[in-house]
This record gives sequence, structure tokens and C-alpha cells, in this order.
Amino acid sequence: MYPHFTSCVNSVLLMASTLLLLTACQEDNSQSASHAMPPAAVSVLPVTKTNVPITIELPATLAGNKEVEIRARVSGIVESRNFEEGQKVTEGQSLFTLDLEPFQLELETAQAKLHAAQAAVTQTKRERDRFETLTNERSVSKRDFDNAASSYDIALANLESAKVALNEAKLNLNYAQVKAPVSGIIGRELVSEGSYVSGPEVLLTQLTDTNTMRVRFGFSEREQLKMRQDVETGSLTLPENNEFDAQIVLQDGSIYPQTGKVNFSDVRVNRYTGTSELQAKVANLHSQLRPGQFVRVRLKGAVRHNVVLLPQRAVLDNGTGKFVYIATKNEQGMLVALPAPVNVGEWVRINSDNYWIIRDGLTEEQSVIVEGMARIFFPGMPVQVAQQGEK
Repeated sequence: MYPHFTSCVNSVLLMASTLLLLTACQEDNSQSASHAMPPAAVSVLPVTKTNVPITIELPATLAGNKEVEIRARVSGIVESRNFEEGQKVTEGQSLFTLDLEPFQLELETAQAKLHAAQAAVTQTKRERDRFETLTNERSVSKRDFDNAASSYDIALANLESAKVALNEAKLNLNYAQVKAPVSGIIGRELVSEGSYVSGPEVLLTQLTDTNTMRVRFGFSEREQLKMRQDVETGSLTLPENNEFDAQIVLQDGSIYPQTGKVNFSDVRVNRYTGTSELQAKVANLHSQLRPGQFVRVRLKGAVRHNVVLLPQRAVLDNGTGKFVYIATKNEQGMLVALPAPVNVGEWVRINSDNYWIIRDGLTEEQSVIVEGMARIFFPGMPVQVAQQGEK
């Protein structure tokens, strides 16, 4: 039994020695391979700091400059519709006509009452003047003169009332020809011809002034706080009174030719979205823009100060943050690639290329690798500069 046990132990020791020998050989081979790996060819860009105009891009919706509900101010039967749905109408154009006969009769009645009131004034004035003369001659009593004078004053008041009634009748006749208060695009009719409308309670149609469009969008309160902090530290400059230039990007990616201005910023923050509403106005002379469109708005006018610009491809992400590779010499004087974490800001587009704004993490004496990162297999890998990169 003991000789058998001794034989087993020897076999185990022999196998362990063999494994150790193989492992050592493999480590030597890998080290040799790594030392034998040629330096990766890369392009570098020297770190320089500059001031960079930035663009803020946000989703937005369009609305007309004026969105008007068309209602009749008087009641009556709709006699005709005077527009084509969806077409442009001009200010003062009649959109609906109510049955005008009742309003014309009211106007004629008011005119007749005005004539009667004018005649009454003429008559009572003659009576007052006659009684005044007789009173001076002591032919009539003072009481008779006072009555004549009061009748004249009442006739004057009735005349003024008749004038008001005539103006009201004229106004109602005008209101019965429901007119467009502004120029714009008319919607569909909501009340058909022959229907009775009881006045302002009934919506007839809607009209939108599209000569100027309002661009409405939300801006994150968190981002606004960051921007205010950057303004206080001097690292960011905003346009005066926050009047950003507003450029519209349409759904197909094309740029709308007209540029607007931000003219409103709501002081309230939406408790559901955490954003506050901003608005810009932009000209729409050819009606290319329509209310309700979803677009993107680019806000221009802000400037970042003392930052580094790097091509987007040079900035990598390891899952915990952004970093770049720096070409630097190690203790042996060999040029190697070492990672450097960076704090990025906005994207900037220059000559159809995208760049990251690097707010901190780099110093001006460093060289950032901008080409050849795929050849860097591990931090500290030897590199050689093939060419100097360009921005």
C-alpha cells in the first residue's frame, strides 16, 4: 500500500511541474510579443484654448401669431358663408353674412326716431323762445316758461338717445356681416348656412394669422441653472436680454431661411416637465410654416470662454465617463498613449464636422490623439505620431 501511495504523489508533483513550466513559457511568449508589437501610428492635436460660439438645439412647436375665434356679435340666421375653407383671408373681409333684413329694419326705425327727435327739439326750442319773450313782457307766468324750457331739455336728451340708437343699429348691421379681424388662414366652418346663431356663444370658425409664427419650446430648468452659474463665473456669455437668434430646422432636416428672435421667457416652471417655456417669433411671408408643426429650434448667440475644441471621434466613453488619449513620454522616454478623463460641454459643428467642447481636464502643453485610437489596445501602449492633426 505505501509504495502505491508514493507513486501517486510523484505523479502529481510531475504534473504540477509541467504546468508551471508551460505557464512560464506562455508568459515569456506574451511578454516577448508585447515588446515586439510596433508602436501604433496616430495623429495628435495640440491642446489650445479658445472662445467658441455655441448652439442650443431643442424640440419646438409652431403657432400662429394670432389665433382668433370667429363669433357673431349678434343673433340671427346664417345666410351665406363668404370664404373657402383653408384659404387666406384679408382683414375686414366678410366671412359670414346673417339675414340682414331685421337689422336694416332696425336701422330704418332708428333713423325715423332720430328725425322725430330732431323735429321735437325744433318745436320745443320755438316754444321756449316764445315763452321767454312773453315772460319778459310779463304776459305769461314764470312757471309756464319753466315748463317750456324743461320740454326743450327733454327733447335734446331724446335726440341724443335717438343718435345712440341709430349708431347701435348701424353697428348691429355691420356685425351681421361677420368680418375677419386680422389677415390669415381660415379654418373649416363650424356652422352651416341656414343655421340660427344666438350670438357670441356660438363658434363659427377659427382664423390664424400666419404672417408671423410663434416658436414655442421648453428649456430645462437644470440646464438654465448651469448656464446662470457659468455666466457668474465668466465662462459663458449670453446675448443681451437673452434675445437668442432662433433658427428653425424642419422635419426633413432643411433649414428654414428666416431667422427669428427669442422674445419671451416664462418665469414659471412646469412642475410636470421641469421646464420653463420660451418663445421666438419668425416671419412667415410665404406661408411655408404651419401652426402645429413639430420642428427643432437652434438658439445662437451664447459664447463659451477658455475651452478646448476636439473632434467628436477623439472623445471616447468607457461607461463611467468621457476620456481622451494623451500622447506623452513615460519614465523610459518612450512615447505612449495614456487616458485622460475630460468634462465635456456642448457639440459644435464646424465645416460639416462635429466637435466636443472640452470644459476641463486638459492643459495646453498636452497632445491629444485624434486618429488611430483603434490601434491602442491598452493604456501605456507605445505610439508614434504619423502626422499633426488639424481642427
